[in-house]
Amino acid sequence: MFSRRNRRPKSPELLTAWEALDAGDVPGALRQLRHAPEDLPLAEVALVVGRAAGAAGFDDLGKAAGALAAAPDKAQQLYDFGYACVERGVPHLAIPALREALRLVPGSAAALRELVSAYEREERHREAVDVLAAHEEGLAAWPDRYLLVFNAVLAGDLDLARHHHALLPAPDDDMWLPARDRQNRVLARAESAQPASPLDHTDLRGWQYVLGGTVLGTFSPYGFDAGMAGRYAWLQDSHDQCLRGLLRLKAVLEAAGTRPASVSLLPDRGSRVLGLAAAEILDLPAVPFAPERPDTVVIAYDLNETLEAAGGPELLGGLLHRAPGQVLHEHASCWTDTPAVAPDSVALLHQSVVAPWAPALRADADGGVERGEPDERPETEIAADIVAADPTPDEGDGETPADSVERLTEFVTAVRGTWLSGERTRVKSAGPVVSSRFR
Repeated sequence: MFSRRNRRPKSPELLTAWEALDAGDVPGALRQLRHAPEDLPLAEVALVVGRAAGAAGFDDLGKAAGALAAAPDKAQQLYDFGYACVERGVPHLAIPALREALRLVPGSAAALRELVSAYEREERHREAVDVLAAHEEGLAAWPDRYLLVFNAVLAGDLDLARHHHALLPAPDDDMWLPARDRQNRVLARAESAQPASPLDHTDLRGWQYVLGGTVLGTFSPYGFDAGMAGRYAWLQDSHDQCLRGLLRLKAVLEAAGTRPASVSLLPDRGSRVLGLAAAEILDLPAVPFAPERPDTVVIAYDLNETLEAAGGPELLGGLLHRAPGQVLHEHASCWTDTPAVAPDSVALLHQSVVAPWAPALRADADGGVERGEPDERPETEIAADIVAADPTPDEGDGETPADSVERLTEFVTAVRGTWLSGERTRVKSAGPVVSSRFR
């Protein structure tokens, strides 16, 4: 009998991935699969995935792929393959198989929920909404209609989200209470933000607030119309930008009527530097961070750096439920690798940042690029340089809309009733704001 081991895919895209596996290049094969069309023969896709899974030691995915290659028209095999793909972190490969499983068994709640899970992990929230709405008659309130509301918000469709939220009864199982409370907070924030913010697909500040309760202080002056909508890709940060972020924080606190009594210093070096500068700008004493301390501004340079410090995970866990009047400000917040904690205030959003005191890139004598030395001066000296810096914004490429302090404070005044409320959990999504990351 002819062994399936000798079979090769016929589709050009899959054949390229197969040849990458011939060369032992599993990551290269997976990149080919990432960019392949979704209408390729599932039996051939399963052949490639099964071989890649075997090379990676993923026996569950390899077994599911082998079963699908042998019976690509069977709903159970389609579902098992999709489930294994989601579990192994390749949800984009799960989507075509789960769609077909749901087509074969339209009433399968398992196939529907797993497909929605795959869409969510790929941040394809509009498609998650569409498939849930297409099966509305069979939706359970929890989790299905809840997931419809959740994905409608992330797709930017607040009207649809409100409609289905109104149809949700109280959950029978207490496990859904935190999800319900989070959804209530999200929609309350949207209600408060809408009079002061368009909440369209370029409204970065509005959606950051709706999704996580975070007030965004500044926008990148580059690439706004190229999909970044105010976010930075790579940023070599400066003392000037740090000062500008702290002045925006001061304006936010004043507009919200928040009167902290201290600045709390987190343990990582960047946060201590910025915290000492914040204490000067806000004219407040600097104290070590304590989770139970009320009426304080907790200053982080980058929460991902804080997470890597000694005791970082426990520290961030303590910031999920904040003491009364405790405000968390993060200067440089990574929007592609977000920690679980949502800050109350953020100066800027980035994909990759080089702090002003870190080794910076510079031109060398031969016209190339080299990395300089870190600034190892005492933290107080660097903080003094921030306080003395020039906060004038970079003019950029001229495409980013003007964003005055007055515009920011108008937004804060509108949302002050819903700011600083509830657990500060972060939705793992950039939301409906279009960016080059998702093209």
